[in-house]
Amino acid sequence: MAAIEITHKAVSKFFVQKRQYDAHKGMFGRLLIIAGSKGMAGAAILSARAALRSGVGLVTLSIPDELLFIVQSSVPEATCIGRRTGGALGDRRNPATASITPERLSSFDAIAVGPGLSASPKAQATLSYVMENYGGKLVLDADALNIIADTNVTMDQDTIITPHVGEAARLINTTAAAINEKRETAAAFLAEKYGCTAVLKGAGTLVAALNPAPKLYINTTGNPGMATGGSGDVLTGVIASFLAQGMNPQTAACAGVYVHGYAGDLVAKNYGEDGLIAGDLPLAIALAIKELSETTRI
Repeated sequence: MAAIEITHKAVSKFFVQKRQYDAHKGMFGRLLIIAGSKGMAGAAILSARAALRSGVGLVTLSIPDELLFIVQSSVPEATCIGRRTGGALGDRRNPATASITPERLSSFDAIAVGPGLSASPKAQATLSYVMENYGGKLVLDADALNIIADTNVTMDQDTIITPHVGEAARLINTTAAAINEKRETAAAFLAEKYGCTAVLKGAGTLVAALNPAPKLYINTTGNPGMATGGSGDVLTGVIASFLAQGMNPQTAACAGVYVHGYAGDLVAKNYGEDGLIAGDLPLAIALAIKELSETTRI
């Protein structure tokens, strides 16, 4: 299957519509991000900042209690819900986590799970709880993928997985070298195996989609400076934000990887590839979307 290039012109059309004068935050989606563990507060922060800069109206972060202060003070625009250390979502014996009931889960337009989550037994229980009780759009990244690699879980076409090469190798029980040798084949196989949209990160990020028909896309933005810790957490926030705002998984994945890479190019233009860090990307994402929308209106 030949990969279709994701271009500036193709992506810009998704950012045509200006916000109504009387708009309110509820009109732009509600997103839940389940992230973070000891030593990994940054993953939650980067994902949330990226989601907010991508236009979502409301972000709720589910994070361990011990990270509440640092995360809430770093992303004051988000609502934070603490999980007792090691606690799983939906555990009715644990008041700190039981508040996210199945009914509350259904109030979110999209959920992202995985950045910095760890693969602990409680993290596994949390992921299982979400997948069993939430029927909406999901983004699974990082530790969520490491958990899934050890199970026989099935997904649906409203789910997006975003593995890097190492995670992809674990998901399909092969080696990173084998993935890199046949990236397009691997991306398509990931989507087929799990029944979802697969984003295979790396130079020339690939998006393998099944709906409305099997297609493979290759990104045309980004640079080697983005090979830095936290960049993938930012991408998760962008894609999840687009899902929450109403994009379908194929569109959200393609637009997400393009905007993410374009933001990286804007940063590299000003600071160079060596100086690029993931924390630079969220604000650059806002600039990238602004440029895309202005291109369309000309």
